[in-house]
Amino acid sequence: MHKPLAAGIAGIALLAFSAFADLDGSYILPIDHPSIQYATTPTRDPVTRLQSRLKSGKVTLEWDPQHGYLPAVLNALNVPFSSQILVFSKTSFQAPRIAPRTPRALYFNDEVSVGWVIGGDVVELAAVDPQLGVVFYTIEQDQSAKQSMDRRGECLQCHASGGTLGVPGLMVRSIFPEASGMPLFHAGGYVTDHRSPLKERWGGWYVTGTHGAQRHLGNLTVVDKERPRDLDTDKGANITDLKGRFDTGRYLTPHSDIVALMVLEHQTRMTNLITRVGFETRMALHNQFALNRELGEPADQLSDSTRRRIDSAANELVKYMLFLDEARLDGPVTGTSTFTADFERRGPRDRRGRSLRQFDLKQRLLRYPCSFLIYSEAFENLPGEARDRIYKRTHAILTGAEPSLMSAPDRRAVLEILRETKRDLPEYWTRP
Repeated sequence: MHKPLAAGIAGIALLAFSAFADLDGSYILPIDHPSIQYATTPTRDPVTRLQSRLKSGKVTLEWDPQHGYLPAVLNALNVPFSSQILVFSKTSFQAPRIAPRTPRALYFNDEVSVGWVIGGDVVELAAVDPQLGVVFYTIEQDQSAKQSMDRRGECLQCHASGGTLGVPGLMVRSIFPEASGMPLFHAGGYVTDHRSPLKERWGGWYVTGTHGAQRHLGNLTVVDKERPRDLDTDKGANITDLKGRFDTGRYLTPHSDIVALMVLEHQTRMTNLITRVGFETRMALHNQFALNRELGEPADQLSDSTRRRIDSAANELVKYMLFLDEARLDGPVTGTSTFTADFERRGPRDRRGRSLRQFDLKQRLLRYPCSFLIYSEAFENLPGEARDRIYKRTHAILTGAEPSLMSAPDRRAVLEILRETKRDLPEYWTRP
């Protein structure tokens, strides 16, 4: 898995601690830092748990003649088939097998992404570890081989870059592909998330769904290599059936759902932010404690610079988590698969039946603007110092104590939902 599971191409640059307020900078954090130790710390992600069940014999993976272990892996990891999205750009280590006629399929839930290519040697997996960020694995597409998920550290060549906020993570990359699916590197591209206008999204991806007069880069290849950005985006718009572009019968579903794409975009950056906040905090505390020992200071005494480092990363997470900088939709968006209903069904819900998984899809992604990943194991395992800062600022915004762009009804709804559904809120959250 040398290239990104979420179709990314990014350079790796030098670490720049002095710029820790700019989380989108081109730098990576030292994953071998004593407080991180990415390569040697035992993993606790969903793939590791599945591996344990396989070794014990509690689970076996059924072989499918057409898709190999893909359906069994998805079922074992509780990844819905309806999450399928298709990328035809050659931005994977299995690039020779990928083209507009044979796109790569991706499937995901909150914690796991799974990649599959027709005739591929492996199924690719990326799982969110509560301490380490995203960890990468493959399982051989060989019925006679041992059913085992092998960890792939070389994936960090692209998966720990400026595009992933400098930590082991994922990204959705929008590029300008030629007819073969090869990216035209001179044309550039975008790392996209919920802040991105639709007009920048999904270059190199198939997109099924309706979106009115809004336009995106999906379903298209470049006609003029000298002018790669001069695309007729009308031709890629409001596509609900991919038949004729490739043989959809070779995939688990015929869809590359626009709503699934939007959710994946949101959660890639949110996952990376959670990881980044955890890394920044653990590194800052480790360094502070070491300095305190040298100076004979109390172990828990934090300097202003340490507090600022933690606060800066935490504040970036809060801003993104509450969708304060979300790009607005100009009209309704509708998917083609059951993904929307499947996603909303998961909850949790408050006594009025409200959930952070409910969609809006008219002016924005979610009905209640707060990321569902606030419930994730990775979020709940953030260091206490970071979680405290996140909860304080989130509470200040939701109660109106800190001015924000959130409307009063949105602030009130999110506050009420979290009070009833989030299990580890500080006591002050429960006060009227």
